[in-house]
Amino acid sequence: MLQNNGGVEKQEVLLLHDLKQKYALSKDYLVPKLKREDELLIKVQYIGLNPIDWKAPDYGFGIPTLPYIAGRDLVGVVIKAGKESSRIKTGDVVFSASTDYRDLRKATYQQYAVASESNVCRIPEHTPRQTLAGLGVAYVAAALALGVCLGADFSTKSNGSPGPNIRNALQKVDAESIPQDVRKECLDGMPSSEVPSPGDWIAIWGGSSASAGIAGQLSKSIGLRVIKVVDVGKHGELLSEGPADLLVDNADPQRAIEIIRKVTRNNLRFAIDTIGKETATHLQKALRSSESGPQAHLVGLTGLPKETIAGVKHHVVPIKINHEIRAIGESLMTWLETLLLGCEIQPPKIEVAPGGLEGINNALDRMRKGEIAGKRLVVKLD
Repeated sequence: MLQNNGGVEKQEVLLLHDLKQKYALSKDYLVPKLKREDELLIKVQYIGLNPIDWKAPDYGFGIPTLPYIAGRDLVGVVIKAGKESSRIKTGDVVFSASTDYRDLRKATYQQYAVASESNVCRIPEHTPRQTLAGLGVAYVAAALALGVCLGADFSTKSNGSPGPNIRNALQKVDAESIPQDVRKECLDGMPSSEVPSPGDWIAIWGGSSASAGIAGQLSKSIGLRVIKVVDVGKHGELLSEGPADLLVDNADPQRAIEIIRKVTRNNLRFAIDTIGKETATHLQKALRSSESGPQAHLVGLTGLPKETIAGVKHHVVPIKINHEIRAIGESLMTWLETLLLGCEIQPPKIEVAPGGLEGINNALDRMRKGEIAGKRLVVKLD
């Protein structure tokens, strides 16, 4: 077992001591140690804040132990690389998508964090570091929603850099290596005869979120036509410049459903909701509903309708395969490196919040109040 921590012993971290409490700064916390040859130790420079960072303690989910260290997205410098590392070297500037919330070494609310080589992406020299602090988990969620749940094949891109066929890759790994609770989604969730083709419509409800923005870009890159349902008054001008063929206002959900059904001629078969059960229920009503012919498919990033309707299949993103199956995580990160080098993907807009680790509580309060929309909050560490 590796015990090397890059020569640093203690660090500052934010700890959650109990549910419904603020995070508390600890200045004398041990730096995490590497346990595997493919792990990296990263000095954190920027942390991207996610909605789950405040929702988890407020609502009591996604917290396996207390005290807990939160945080999923970071940008930093590799200060220690494992012996087997080939793609990532000491000194590389990277960002990480930490989907393994049970391993506190990989949490990002700390000055030093561990990451698996397969879950980090090198940052191109031409790209400002802070702009990518909110990209990692949003990209992974979007890519898996499309590539696994909906069966999109990124290797068929007609222009730009081709990516992985994730469904095919999953068929090649040992089925027992896929966590049992997501195995069915990964191997049997989408019939080959029902995967999307260029020209098909996809609707994304909550189009101003980071995951929705990436999902829209990836959808367009494989030839899909994109409908985004958003608060047009708040985000219309911003999103009108992005990858959407149609913006639909969410102010009147029933009207939004009617518009989508009319534009798609009642034949919408693919949809992603990024907000929750209520909006996913609205979106389900916009999908093609028939007991014959191909099914429609609804992916819920944060919740699904309580009830299904005829001809509509529900999907939950198997986010854990990003870290559980090295080949999947690595294929996503190496493709993302290529996309960034070629300026083929635009990261979410960001705002740098003040205060470093100690400023995170105030930043999360702004998110709680709904003051942050259409961008990601990022904090900078000294």
